[in-house]
Amino acid sequence: MKKYNSILKYIFVMIAALVITGCVHDDKYDEPNLNGYQCADLTATMTLTELRAKYTTTSFTFPDNSTDIVEGYVSSTDETGNIYKTIYIQDKPENPTQGFVISVDAVSTYTNYPQGSKVYIKLAGLSLGTYGGVVQLGVKNGTETVATSVSRIPEKLVPARIFRSCSIRENIIPKVMTSAQMVSANDQYIGCLIQMNDAEFDSRILCTNFAPNGVTVDRAIRDNSTTTTRVVRNSGYASFANQILPSGNGKFVGIYSKFNSTYQMYINKVTDLEMTKFPRIDGIASNPCEYSDNGLTQKTVAEVKQLATSPLTLITSDFVLKAKVIANDKSGNLFKYIYVEDATGGIRINIDKADMFNDPRFAVGKEVYVKLKNLYVGAVSGEIQLGIPFNGAVGRIAEADVYKYFFDSKKAITAVTSTERTITQFSMADVGRWVKIKNLQFIAGDLEKVYASGQVTNRTLEDCSGNKVILRTSNFADFAGQVIESGKGDVYGILSVFNGTYQLWITDVLGADLDDPRCDGSIYTPLPVLYSDGFAAGGFSSDWTTVNVAGAQVWTTSNQGNGTNYYAVMNGFASGNNVNEDWLISKSVSLVGKTKAAVSFISDLRYPGNVLQVYATENYTGNPATTTWVALPATLDTNNAGFGDWVSSGNVDLAAFLGKNVRIAFKYTSTSSAAATWEIDDFKIKGQ
Repeated sequence: MKKYNSILKYIFVMIAALVITGCVHDDKYDEPNLNGYQCADLTATMTLTELRAKYTTTSFTFPDNSTDIVEGYVSSTDETGNIYKTIYIQDKPENPTQGFVISVDAVSTYTNYPQGSKVYIKLAGLSLGTYGGVVQLGVKNGTETVATSVSRIPEKLVPARIFRSCSIRENIIPKVMTSAQMVSANDQYIGCLIQMNDAEFDSRILCTNFAPNGVTVDRAIRDNSTTTTRVVRNSGYASFANQILPSGNGKFVGIYSKFNSTYQMYINKVTDLEMTKFPRIDGIASNPCEYSDNGLTQKTVAEVKQLATSPLTLITSDFVLKAKVIANDKSGNLFKYIYVEDATGGIRINIDKADMFNDPRFAVGKEVYVKLKNLYVGAVSGEIQLGIPFNGAVGRIAEADVYKYFFDSKKAITAVTSTERTITQFSMADVGRWVKIKNLQFIAGDLEKVYASGQVTNRTLEDCSGNKVILRTSNFADFAGQVIESGKGDVYGILSVFNGTYQLWITDVLGADLDDPRCDGSIYTPLPVLYSDGFAAGGFSSDWTTVNVAGAQVWTTSNQGNGTNYYAVMNGFASGNNVNEDWLISKSVSLVGKTKAAVSFISDLRYPGNVLQVYATENYTGNPATTTWVALPATLDTNNAGFGDWVSSGNVDLAAFLGKNVRIAFKYTSTSSAAATWEIDDFKIKGQ
């Protein structure tokens, strides 16, 4: 990995973020200049309701010589960027009886078809189809992968099919609908501008933004007609994406839509929303997103930690912690907790909320204000954390309560500064800090392994004096499957502790960017592969010998649950657990003239049973019972709860067989009470 590539990527992302941020405005718009664009006042030959009836169960295409015309009023606007390549229309500007969706391969359609425009659509050559269960008007161009779907009307064809009236433009009056009325019986209103009264966004998303940059998200909303929430779908490219959701109750206005069975709405402009009333239906009495220092006493991280006099210490005073977020869940390596830090130290805060990195309060580098009253502080396996009680220890703050405790400082994001330490300098005062440790490398036994496979995994880092520290990685980290780097370099991460053992958590692979030669001056080169078999074609070649000692079941190959990729598998279960002993033995591979050699493979375990045994021999007799075997200390999967969590064995040393011929064997055993399933793949013997 080259550092300059990472720097260029970082610069590109920052420029992109600035461009997106620079598009944000106050949602006030000038009327589009309609001069010079083709308009026409035509005569409709059918209604939108009649048009909708043309679609039954398959797509319908109007002939090229059709003279049919339909008319409607534009209910949407794409000026804010929240609606994309779609024009929504309805049959009347007020009290509509039918809405419709037009799919166009064009943007900024508001400049030619502003909201309220009466439009006429010539239907010749256009087609009716569905997307997400909603009928829409488009074209058939042969690229559709679903028979009932249609493609967008090409941009060049739009002005020849959709005409704005030269004389009529109306004010669209939203149709009032309740959440309870958003059912299939009212699907004729899809595409109409609707208004939901007494509406409020779900308390779990209060004080968050409409959408993260570049990410389309659903925000839950409800009224007092039902406890069932509906969806407001917001684009991360909308001009208002970074604005904070209104936190009060009131009038919501948007385009009524649906995706399969989910009813959803699209905002045209946030100025259409009037949601400022308190109290809300859920009882929130005032704006929870407004922060004031009045009556609060600020505490440092160090002072908060000192409050922990027991595993569960309730904070009863009106304290506030002001600290910078130094790590969140963006890479997936941290799950439902963040770390914050001030000049006195860092601390973990447990929050039962996913994708916190999309919440502006929890962005890395953002100072967040945490009201501490009614939270708990205490040590969990030796690490002091903040949260609420769970099973007698500090657990996660409920997502519905996040707004009560966390407040956006409204300060700009700033760089996170690391605290430089050596492994021998670690102390409890450093736990929770973002630290930098210079000149570390992974131990030889971890080389060529991935960060994590199948479960949370420990790898070991060492300095050039042999001092070691654990690097802990979740199997849900987006870099879990990447092979660790084999050089030496600086490591950045969160320092934590577990029952007296210090451990590091990195938030991306740049946290361990190890490009320099190793401590001994060498540049590690992976061993060349002498023999490999991925069982890709299914079945065993003549390179493998299977020996059935006991039981009716035998080693075989399968691709079940693995796409087209086959693997070796042995399972002693058939209408119950069975006694089995079965061997899978490789061909003989010469290590003559080699100075280093190793074997590697990946394994997957399901169901309780005996551990798979891995052996090597230099002289196979043809009978496993009379052969002298040497047990190999391979790392195997230990999670028997599910398939698919393949675990790398690492490079298992074959030094004892240098200068000889070697065979590798897998011995499977099961009993009448337990028969595990073991799978093996990516088998390699390496040497040089």
